[in-house]
Amino acid sequence: MAGRLFVVGTPIGNLEDITLRALRVLGEVAAIACEDTRQTLKILNRYGIRKPLLSYFQPQEGRRIPEIVRMLQEGKDVALVSDAGTPGISDPGFPLIRAALKEGIPVVPIPGPSAVTAALSASGLPTHRFLFVGFPPPKATGLRKLLESLAAEKATLIFFLPTRKIPEFIAAVAGTLGDRRVVVARELTKIHEEFLRGTVSELAAAIGPRALKGEATVLVEGAG
Repeated sequence: MAGRLFVVGTPIGNLEDITLRALRVLGEVAAIACEDTRQTLKILNRYGIRKPLLSYFQPQEGRRIPEIVRMLQEGKDVALVSDAGTPGISDPGFPLIRAALKEGIPVVPIPGPSAVTAALSASGLPTHRFLFVGFPPPKATGLRKLLESLAAEKATLIFFLPTRKIPEFIAAVAGTLGDRRVVVARELTKIHEEFLRGTVSELAAAIGPRALKGEATVLVEGAG
């Protein structure tokens, strides 16, 4: 009988944001496939869990898939985690999950933290409909084209961004989508958590040349 691949959501910052079920699963599986062993060890050490770790990160993840699938076929349960949040959501995981399903291996989600829903829930923007865009193109031309393609979208738009890119991103939104409401959720659940809310012009003035640190989830109001 094949083992199970558990897709385990882990904290996006605060290590207390992990479910009892996730801790139980991590303690019971034969091995844990993780993005960065150093990050995963922080969680395991905090909760006294000792398990073999299989480094599984982009762009080398493909090399690990046959090994992990073989373990699953041998009847061993494996947990898949990323550095933060839910695996496969702009993080490694999708190719392994697809390979496991192709082999008839059960894939079991263990729900947990997500920067997308955490930021959306406290944003003050409409939550009934949203579109997760992920990381936008790094170059200005690609970013502008993406935003132009989303101009008529009524859902709240959600992006992941390195904070150094925020001034450039806000300027691109101003030039393509107009003076919409924007929320920058920075360092979610961490010590320096911060929400910056306002119209595009207000945020541009508030941030100015200020150097923000960390990762950010940026939400843009949908078309009216």
